[in-house]
Amino acid sequence: MLYRLFKYVLIGPVLWVFGRPTIEGRSNIPKHGPVILAGNHRAVVDSFFLVLMVRRRITFVAKSEYFTGSGIKGALQRWFFGGAGQVPIDRTGADASRAALDTAIGILDTGGVWGIYPEGTRSPDGRLHKGKTGVVRVALETGVPVIPVVVHGGDAVNPPGTKMWRFSKVRIVVGEPIDFSRYRELRANQAVVRAATDELMAILCDLSGQDYVDEYGADVKSRDAA
Repeated sequence: MLYRLFKYVLIGPVLWVFGRPTIEGRSNIPKHGPVILAGNHRAVVDSFFLVLMVRRRITFVAKSEYFTGSGIKGALQRWFFGGAGQVPIDRTGADASRAALDTAIGILDTGGVWGIYPEGTRSPDGRLHKGKTGVVRVALETGVPVIPVVVHGGDAVNPPGTKMWRFSKVRIVVGEPIDFSRYRELRANQAVVRAATDELMAILCDLSGQDYVDEYGADVKSRDAA
C-alpha cells in the first residue's frame, strides 16, 4: 500500500513534473516471475524514476543506516525509503556480503523484481565503474535472468552533491535479458564470475554511453576523500 501511495500520489507526480520521464524497452521486463534489474547509478533519484516507470514492484537492498535513525528525521527516512521499495541490510561485519545476497535471493524466491546497482555505489564522477560480482553470483545461483537498465538524466534532475532538484529530461532504457546459464556449472570459479560481471558492465556501458573505468567507485571515493 505504501509503495503504491509513494509511486502514484506522493512522489510520482513530482517526478513527472521535474523529469518528464520516458522508458524504452519496457517489454523486455516480463510481467510475471523473478527477474533482476541491474543498472547504472549516477544520482539518488535513479531508483525513484525506475520505481515510477517500471510497472512491476522493484525491491532494492539498501544500507541499514537509512532505517535506524532516531526521532522525526529517522522516522521520515524509514517511511521514505520503505515507500521507495527498499529493504535494509546490515553491511558491516564479515557476513555482510552473504547477508545481502541471501536477502536478494529471498526477493527472487517469491517471484519478485530485485533492483541492484552493480557498481555498489553512486558514480563519483559520472563514469561507469567496475562492477561487483554479487549480481552475477545471485543470477547463477538462482537461474534468474538479468535485465540491464540505464537511467539517462537523473543526475541532471538531482545533481550530485546537492539536494536541489532541477527541471530536465529523464530517459530510461531497458536492454534485452542476459542469460548467464552457460556459466552456471562454473559458478564456483571466481574468474568465470568476474568475466560474466564484466560482460554485464560492458552492456551497461554501451546502453548508457558512459566512459568505463576498471576501478571500483568506492575506491575512487576513498582516494578522493584522502
